[in-house]
Amino acid sequence: MKKSAQQGFTLIELMIVVAIIGILAAVALPAYQTYTAKAAYSEVILASGTFKTGVQVCALKNPIADCDLGTNGVPATTESQAVASVAVSGGTIRVTPKAFSGIQTDNIYQLEPVGGATAGAAITAWNETCEGTTPLC
Repeated sequence: MKKSAQQGFTLIELMIVVAIIGILAAVALPAYQTYTAKAAYSEVILASGTFKTGVQVCALKNPIADCDLGTNGVPATTESQAVASVAVSGGTIRVTPKAFSGIQTDNIYQLEPVGGATAGAAITAWNETCEGTTPLC
């Protein structure tokens, strides 16, 4: 009599495969959530670009203290899918996000100009600050 060869997988082999997939998913899911939150946060960072340009132009004509939201070439506030508001005071730009795609409302993005204290003085750099329980930039 011929013995037939084993066909298929045993239960223990299937359980090992399921355990390995579970471990991989447990590691990958938090990394993916952080990745998607950082990708969405890029919209918050990009929202500051228009205001950076406005503050730089303002600083060339006025003292930096006069560079506020909606004045001297600095645009008025904006809102988008991820941005709740933008505030500009004394050249400092503060972008407040909406709770969106893993972003929390306390993940505030702030840019503070370096230089430009007197009219005609150029801004030489920007100090970037990320606030919140889990900073995303």
